[in-house]
Amino acid sequence: MVIFERRTRRGTSSLGCLISIILLAAAAYYGIHVGQVYFRLYQLQDVRESEARLAPSLKDDVIHRRLAATSDSLLGRTLTFDIKRANKITIHTEYSDSVDLPFFKHTFHFKPRVEEPL
Repeated sequence: MVIFERRTRRGTSSLGCLISIILLAAAAYYGIHVGQVYFRLYQLQDVRESEARLAPSLKDDVIHRRLAATSDSLLGRTLTFDIKRANKITIHTEYSDSVDLPFFKHTFHFKPRVEEPL
């Protein structure tokens, strides 16, 4: 004779799983949108570093034009870049990028700066 023991599941494991999935999806949704802000920052930083390395052979107006085109394509607006030359080149800018999500609105302020010897 086989006796089956009846287990009662009051939905606790199913509810816990559902809550975990909802939290994971929310974290991914918010993380992707905030991550895009930092990804644009790193792309812009990479272009500035490349322009700073090429600075000995480029004029400032060419650097301004390239950086303005990059910022326009990444951010949808043209940024102002300060370029200073002495025994090194310094490229500096300030800008804000914002995230507007449900329950979360934040404006990120960045002041990226690149220095390279000439």
